[in-house]
Amino acid sequence: MESVTREDAFKANPDMSRFRDVHWQAPDNAAGGHLGRARRVKFFLPFWKAAQVTNSYRKIKPRIALMTPLLKIETPAVVVDRPALDDNIRQMQARARTHGLRLRPHIKTHKCLAIARLQMAAGACGITAAKVDEALPFIRDGIASVTLAQPQMIAAKLDRIMAAAKAYHCDLRLIVDSQAGLDLLAARAAELGCAPGVSIKIDVGLHRCGLLPDDPAIVALAQALHRHPALRFVGLLSHAGHAYGAEDGRKVAAIAEEERRIMLAVAHRLEKAGVPVPEISVGATPTVLAADRFDGITEIRPGNYVVMDQTPWRLGLVSRSQIALTVLTTVISRNADYLITDAGSKTFSSDRGAHGSEGVAGFGAGWPLESFGEASPALSLVRLSEEHGFFARDDRDIPLGTCLQVIPNHACPVVNLARTLVVLDRETVYEWPVEARACVR
Repeated sequence: MESVTREDAFKANPDMSRFRDVHWQAPDNAAGGHLGRARRVKFFLPFWKAAQVTNSYRKIKPRIALMTPLLKIETPAVVVDRPALDDNIRQMQARARTHGLRLRPHIKTHKCLAIARLQMAAGACGITAAKVDEALPFIRDGIASVTLAQPQMIAAKLDRIMAAAKAYHCDLRLIVDSQAGLDLLAARAAELGCAPGVSIKIDVGLHRCGLLPDDPAIVALAQALHRHPALRFVGLLSHAGHAYGAEDGRKVAAIAEEERRIMLAVAHRLEKAGVPVPEISVGATPTVLAADRFDGITEIRPGNYVVMDQTPWRLGLVSRSQIALTVLTTVISRNADYLITDAGSKTFSSDRGAHGSEGVAGFGAGWPLESFGEASPALSLVRLSEEHGFFARDDRDIPLGTCLQVIPNHACPVVNLARTLVVLDRETVYEWPVEARACVR
């Protein structure tokens, strides 16, 4: 089978409407019979995007052909294990279905259209995004419902996302936690002729955004939203992000139950005040994984679940086989104390954990490529400079040139620093661009 690049196919068929496959051919000198056969790579287009072909899939051209696909990848690289990714998507969708919940995944973890399409094809009702410019590529790609989970206090940002929602017929959902935020949102919606859904953000313990559960302003905001002619009151929304700093899965489950009880109590108070609460949306991967019950909840918004990282693993909520995102880095120098690699803070970020939690020591855990997945002790990534990682040597004799596979503490900022994700699909390797990378406005 001949190897075909997307560029070759485009020349043959400029509209790309029928080009659905890319073939990757192992180099002729690759050892191992299975690597000598061509493998077909599908464009992963769900039925609702079948006519639109993306440029997300490009053939990797490694410098050196070695025996395994990972050893062909030039480092540093952010790698996604496709089978693990698919399993994570299926399992979370099944969990939502079992409990009668809508799943609206947060795309800040992956920022990648190809992954969002997989989530939508599995049954997600829409997506969640943190920032306006982060959400825009997904709205333009045809995602039908988008929640922006950060209060907006800049008119230009509201104008940008409302205009996109109107143009692409997107069900846009925004949040508020103040009268000033509601006033600005209402004014821009009236000006632009947009009718977004609006949820009130409740602070269930993270103490970031949101109103405390006993704040009387909640009732006043809900009544104003309920009566507003240009806005739709969607309901209540929360994020128990403090669960990332919990000691173990049992503590996470307790936080999840506390969040559920708080949200139901607030909803009951609003209903007594004459304001119906159609939806109650909660979200954080640890709490969604650990929760024992979801009675009264209508929607979940986990994000990290799609690739996982050291935090849910540390909490005992997932196995290492469920971690779909790792970083490849090469040992380029060593001294008595450290193995020095070619990936530093510009690859890993200096984030030790979500929301500043530091439950995991260092910045990541790594293994030589050939022993990843085994029960061997990890090498700890203890220091970072911009372009170098410092792994504690611990008297281990790791040769120069060794490729390490590293599980980062926090996957989200790692992806945000990457231009592309290298996807390992068993024997096949390809790239997905990170379309919303560095979209922080």
